[in-house]
Amino acid sequence: MSKPKKNKPKAAVTKAKLDKYFTITGKAIKKVKLVSKGKVDFKKAGEDFLDMAKRYYEDAHYFKEKGDLVTAFAAINYAHGWLDAGARLGLFNVGRDNKLFTVD
Repeated sequence: MSKPKKNKPKAAVTKAKLDKYFTITGKAIKKVKLVSKGKVDFKKAGEDFLDMAKRYYEDAHYFKEKGDLVTAFAAINYAHGWLDAGARLGLFNVGRDNKLFTVD
């Protein structure tokens, strides 16, 4: 009887995976149109940004437990990106904490 195979952690960023994300992000940057006017409900927007950060944080844990360290790393960076964006927009009161957030 053979031993069950253990999931080998995926711990390297492949060129294909990196190319995929460069393509997605490049397309997203090109699609963005700046808005000069609008109405923003800061509380609702802040709740949404924090919710997204928490979801990506949980996803990162999931991928880490699965052994997919590359995707876990990407997800944790997405989570922190949502936090940084919320802080820079003034949706979160983070004081002047420039060690955890890009607020300066």
